[in-house]
Amino acid sequence: MDGSTLLHLFNLAYELATLALTTLGLAIVFGLLGVMNMAHGEFVMLGAYSVVTVQRWGLPIATAVPLAILVCGVLGYVVERWLIRPLYSRPFDTLLATWALAMMIRKLVEAVFGREYRNVETSLATPVAMFGFQYPLYRLALIALTVAVVAFLFVWYRRSAAGLKVRAMTANPLLAQALGIDTRRLASQAFVIGVVVAGLAGVLLAPLVRIEPGIGVDYLLDAFFVLVVGGLGTLGGLLGGVGVIGGAQAVTSSLAGQTSGYAVVLVLSVIFLWLKPDGLFSRR
Repeated sequence: MDGSTLLHLFNLAYELATLALTTLGLAIVFGLLGVMNMAHGEFVMLGAYSVVTVQRWGLPIATAVPLAILVCGVLGYVVERWLIRPLYSRPFDTLLATWALAMMIRKLVEAVFGREYRNVETSLATPVAMFGFQYPLYRLALIALTVAVVAFLFVWYRRSAAGLKVRAMTANPLLAQALGIDTRRLASQAFVIGVVVAGLAGVLLAPLVRIEPGIGVDYLLDAFFVLVVGGLGTLGGLLGGVGVIGGAQAVTSSLAGQTSGYAVVLVLSVIFLWLKPDGLFSRR
């Protein structure tokens, strides 16, 4: 296998890893709780701006991790407690409420940081020589980290006591509550974890993307398409959706341009909604 083919494969792996990272938080909130969090992309954006903030303060990039956890965790708790919890049985209302929340977060970030693009300065993007070509070390680390996170989540979800409680809550909330599981507290924790994961994805991607207040919209759409195709509530659905959407978009974009890639993703999502509305790997 020549270097050019390997380079394309590494680029594909990077695109899939990026898509998996930015979808994981929405998969937790939407897949497990049934809440279509329209502010998901804005939490990714807040994670990216955490990196911008610590650089402005002259701190190492690593300090953006606790900052993003703090900001997204506190905001996620407040949103779940006073905005989402009264609307759990009204999915359309949660969609409208989180859409309004997304616009508020975006406008607040614009007021604080402005609308201009920002780039994160880091030495982590230094390329390394391998297999006859050079590839950024940070991208390789991001791919490896994504694989490790997905493997950890699979083991945790299938083998741990907490994972068992989550599966019970998503399968039959009333029965789980009758068995003594505090479903309200579990749902709150799941929501907070979902938005914190979205923020951490923004931190990890900040050195690789142009940061501006509107970047969250693209992440939300891509994550939604992944879950439509893959199915809700299962790790297999997440991986299947990432493979289909990410692979189709990457291949089409390389052959016919980015606009064609988005068009193919949209067509695939419509086809799945029409012919297979539960996705590839539904939990039902």
